[in-house]
Amino acid sequence: MRFRCDGLELSDAISVVSKAISSKTTSQILEGIKMVCADDKLILSATDLEMSVEKTIRAEVDNAGETVVPGRLFGEYIRKLTNEQIECELNEKNQLKISYTDSEGCLQCMEISEFPQIKEVEKDNFFELSKEDFKALINSVYYAVAQDDSRPILKGILIETTGNNIKAVAVDGCRLSIANKTLLNSTADFKIIVPGKNIYEIIKMMDNDGNIKVYVHSNNIMVDLGDTIVINRLIDGQFINYKQIVPKDFSTVVTINKEQLEDAIDRASVLSRIDKNNLVKFDIKEKNLMLTSNSEIGNTRENITVGVKGNDLNISFNSKYFSDCLRVVDNQYVKMNLNSAIQPCVITPCEGEDFVFLILPVKAR
Repeated sequence: MRFRCDGLELSDAISVVSKAISSKTTSQILEGIKMVCADDKLILSATDLEMSVEKTIRAEVDNAGETVVPGRLFGEYIRKLTNEQIECELNEKNQLKISYTDSEGCLQCMEISEFPQIKEVEKDNFFELSKEDFKALINSVYYAVAQDDSRPILKGILIETTGNNIKAVAVDGCRLSIANKTLLNSTADFKIIVPGKNIYEIIKMMDNDGNIKVYVHSNNIMVDLGDTIVINRLIDGQFINYKQIVPKDFSTVVTINKEQLEDAIDRASVLSRIDKNNLVKFDIKEKNLMLTSNSEIGNTRENITVGVKGNDLNISFNSKYFSDCLRVVDNQYVKMNLNSAIQPCVITPCEGEDFVFLILPVKAR
């Protein structure tokens, strides 16, 4: 096995496939990157058995072959050679000699036979949408993915397709996020649960140009990004019945400028963070929303002119939960839909059904 390639291209490829290198494993081979060279290309791949990433780059191949290198060590070494033309050669001792300018290094490789076989995903069933819409869809709900392991199903994002609509749902017990986009094509209606962290890594690999097909087969999905292919195992289980959580009727509806609300919460939360409870009180009365926060070293009060239909209301929220939600909203105006101080706030656009965000209130002290 011997090939030559550009150091920067190799370093970038290692960075991409390293997203699938296992950080918590007792199997050393899962810390490796498989390299296969043939036909003037180099294919790098890594897997943690849940997510697999394959990246192809250009290479001048003298002798075809394959090996597995220690992923993180190889990546650190190549990152220091991004301005170099690199030659790699595998010797009879299963060592990879890395040559550049007048210097060289040597890295002991792993047994290729121990590297897991990455299963191919059939391309019969898929849904298609623009890359821009897919990124927006996942970004809109990712903040509400659960981070703890107490309910593994909530560490995933539910993706449902019906006709030409695609919906993403995430919930962590304190907040719920639902986002909708339009499909360009779909071979069937799907209902799958994708690991939130992994699908978020996938969208970070995308640019905004063109469309994306997500292939669904058995308990896996595959995303083909051209020179990068990502395969991810789906989460088994029954997702929470989110439709029963969102109220249908409301006694108080507040129409508010999203940017003004976001800025006011950010300022009010400066003091609330000191007490580590992030508590901000909302006092809704006539055409005014007053936000207050208090701590041992001071207090703050923010007033915003709003449109109100229905009853006056005092209610409190974790300011971080509200900020996380508003940060992914592009609309100029939103609606806060409420019923009482102990029932959730449902945030929706003033027009359309692009998103529904639900936040549970906090009992004020």
